[in-house]
Amino acid sequence: MAVFEKKKSTKVTLDDTVPLTCLIETAQNVQTHTDYVIRVHRGPSLENSWQINRRYSDFVFLNDNLKVTGIEFPLPPKKVFGNMDREFIAERQIGLQTYLNVLLQHHMVSTSYFFRKFLDPSNHPPNLHEVALQHVSMFFRSEPHWEVVEPLKDIGWRLRKSYFMVRPKDQPKVKQVLAWSDFGPDKTLVDKDLVGLMKLLPTLQHPFIYPVTYASANESGGLAIRTFHATGTLRDFICKAKPKFHFLRKYCKPKSFTAFNLMNIKTYGRQILEALKFLKEKGFPYGHLHASNVMLEGNTCRLLDIENSLLGLPSYYRMYFTQFKKINTMEAVDVYCFGHLLYEMVQGEQLNAATKDDFPQTISAPIKSVLESILNTESCKSKLPSIDELIADPLFSDVPMPGGDRPQFRIPSKLKESVKLFQENGIEKRLKEEQKQISSHRRITKAHAHHNSAEEKKRRKKVSMKKRMSEQALVVDKTSEAPSNGTLSPTHNGSGSTTPSSAPTSPASSITSPGSAVPSPPMAPPPPVAPPPPTSSASPQTNGSTPKRGALLSSIQTFNAGKLKKTDTCMKNAVG
Repeated sequence: MAVFEKKKSTKVTLDDTVPLTCLIETAQNVQTHTDYVIRVHRGPSLENSWQINRRYSDFVFLNDNLKVTGIEFPLPPKKVFGNMDREFIAERQIGLQTYLNVLLQHHMVSTSYFFRKFLDPSNHPPNLHEVALQHVSMFFRSEPHWEVVEPLKDIGWRLRKSYFMVRPKDQPKVKQVLAWSDFGPDKTLVDKDLVGLMKLLPTLQHPFIYPVTYASANESGGLAIRTFHATGTLRDFICKAKPKFHFLRKYCKPKSFTAFNLMNIKTYGRQILEALKFLKEKGFPYGHLHASNVMLEGNTCRLLDIENSLLGLPSYYRMYFTQFKKINTMEAVDVYCFGHLLYEMVQGEQLNAATKDDFPQTISAPIKSVLESILNTESCKSKLPSIDELIADPLFSDVPMPGGDRPQFRIPSKLKESVKLFQENGIEKRLKEEQKQISSHRRITKAHAHHNSAEEKKRRKKVSMKKRMSEQALVVDKTSEAPSNGTLSPTHNGSGSTTPSSAPTSPASSITSPGSAVPSPPMAPPPPVAPPPPTSSASPQTNGSTPKRGALLSSIQTFNAGKLKKTDTCMKNAVG
C-alpha cells in the first residue's frame, strides 16, 4: 500500500427521504412535568428504531416553528391546572399522537429539518449551514476567483444541501447561486471518477437543461454554481412565490397559484421530456425531476440539479415510488416523477400521495389519459410508459421543437462505463433492495392485521368450538364402544343358570338370621366403574337373559347412590 494512498471512506450516509413512523408508548411523571416516551422507526425495518422523551413544551416549540407553513396543525391545547391528572395525561397522549400522525402524512413537513430534528436529534445537528460554509471556504482557497456574498437559508427542501449567493471577483454585479451538498446513500463512484464527471457538467449544452458555471467535489461532498434567476423555479412560478423565501412558507399553503392553459402544459411537458431523453441517451442518470428542479425562463423549461445523482442524493419522490417493484430503473423513476410534475402543473398543488385513481372531471381528456397511465395504481403496479412513448403521445407529439445548435455532452468511454456500473450496481440495486424490504414488511403487516381482525377471530372461535365438539363426540363414541369389547362375564352356578358376578346385593340379604355363626357386614352398592374385560373362556351370551348393551350402559350412566334405601348396619340389631 502506498504511503499517501487514501483509505476508502466508511462514513455511513443517511437517507433523509426514508419515512419515519412514531408511536407514543407511554407517559411518565418526572418531578413537575410529564415526559412522553416515543418509539421512532426509520423505514420498514423494526430493528432501525430508537426511543426519545419529549415534554409538551417540546411539542409547542415544534409547532411554533411549523407556523411558517400557514397550516394549523391539531396540537392539543395548553392547560394550567390539573395537567398532572392521570385522565388528562391519557387524553393528551392521544391528542399528541394524532398531531404526529398528521405531520407524518405531509410530504414537505415530514422531511423538514424541524420535524426530523424533533424525532431524530442525533442525526440532525443545528450547525449544518456553518459546516457547509466551511467546506465552501475550503474550495475557494483553490478557486480564488469566487467569493461568498450571503447564505440563502432554507430556500430548498433538502436537509443537507445549503445555498449561498456568490459572485466572481472580476464581475461583482453578476449574481450566482452555489449549492453545496453532502454525499447521499447512493454515492458509489470513486472520488477520482466523481471529480472528473463533475468537471464535465459545465460542458453540457442543451436548450432544456440549465447550464452549470462551475462544479467540483472532494471527499466530503460536492458543489455546483449556476446563474441566479430572479423569477425562480417552476414551483415558485406556480405558487407565485419569491425564490429567497423559506420553502415551507412558499409551498405548503400558497395563497394562490398560477393556472396553466393546455398549450403551456403541452409545451413545458414536451421540453422536459426532451431533456430526459437526452440524458438517457447519454447514459447519464437523473431521477430528480420535480417542480423545484425546473427553471422557467420565459416560455422555456430547463432542468436543474443534474449533479444530484452523481453525489448519491435520494429523489424527492423516493418515499412514493419505492412502494412499487416495477419502478426499478432510472427511466421508470423519471417517468413517475414526470407524472407528479404534470399533475402539479394542472392542479396548481402537489399530489401528497403515491398514486391517484380519481382525477377531477375538469381535467381535459388528453391530459387525464397521460396522468392515468403514470399515476394510476394499476399502472404503477404493472408498467409505466417509456419516455419515447410519452413523446409520441398525442398530447406532446405535435409540439414544435426549436432548431439551433445541436445539444452537446461528451463523456469519455472510461467514465461512461463507470457511470453505467454506478447506475446499475449503485442506484438501481439499492432501490430494488429497499423495495423488497418494503414488500416483505407489507406482507407481514397485512398478515398480522388479518390475524387480529374481528372476522378472523370469529372464524378461529368457530373452528375451536367445532374441534371441541368433535373431541367430545369421540369420547362418547369410545365409551359406547367399551361394553362390546368388555361385557361383564357371566358366572355359572351349580344349577346351570348364569348370574352376573357383579350383580348388586339386595339390602335384605345383608342382614344375618339369629342362628348365624358369624355375622357378616352389609354389602355397599358397587361404584359405577367400567366392567373388567372378559376372559377368553367366557364369551357373551346371545340369549334373552343377558341385558342388552345399551340398557346396561344407560343404567351405569344414570346410577345415583343417593337414591338407595337406607339400611340399619348396627351389629347388635343383626344378631337379635
